Amino acid sequence: MALRRVTNWNDPIFRKRSREVESFDERLWVLLDDMCDTLKHVNGYGCAAVHIGILRRVIVILDKSGVIELINPIITEESVQTQRVKEGSIAPDSPQGTVTRPKSVTVSGLDRNGEPIIVSGTDFLAATLCHEIDHLDGVLFTDKME
Repeated sequence: MALRRVTNWNDPIFRKRSREVESFDERLWVLLDDMCDTLKHVNGYGCAAVHIGILRRVIVILDKSGVIELINPIITEESVQTQRVKEGSIAPDSPQGTVTRPKSVTVSGLDRNGEPIIVSGTDFLAATLCHEIDHLDGVLFTDKME
């Protein structure tokens, strides 16, 4: 496991769509471990692979219940009820701002072994899931800022 360099907020890579993960092998496991180590090092909550310059559909979230790893995540349900959340990014030079997000979401994806996984979250976890999944599509929270 190793720390990776976090990509600067102004880097154009953040506007690119990440590619689906097809191989669930040691390279993926190293990527997930490195993303987790890097996220802990910068005291963040969520990390998409693009944060470390890799255009793959992978996110890692540090939740109070532990580490959440999602590969090829898709939001399958979201509440009609919304919340206003102050957001930022682990990317250097990131601004902060308020974004309206669903109060709860359900996300389906795959775990590090390619097995299906479903994660449901409310409040801060819901906002973090939406934020990181947006990154996989080249969408930044500033696009949705109030």
